[in-house]
Amino acid sequence: MASWKNWLPVVKAEDEEDLVDPQATLREKCQTKGHIESLYNKYQECNDRVNGRSRTSETCMEELFDYVAELDHCVAHSLFNKLK
Repeated sequence: MASWKNWLPVVKAEDEEDLVDPQATLREKCQTKGHIESLYNKYQECNDRVNGRSRTSETCMEELFDYVAELDHCVAHSLFNKLK
């Protein structure tokens, strides 16, 4: 009886120390761009304002979405060029 292991190739990952997530690296670079940094500051101001109130219905979802969307847009320009 043949084992299923004989049919599947064995793949070993490289050492995790050698692996660098290109998305994380690009996000760090993109976060320093002026317009993205400005969106992050708006999000932080909103977050501080909401956390400073005991009762509020305000959320910072719009600010968060604006920031993350712009950050991802910046990263997407060069992320796929870095993938193998």
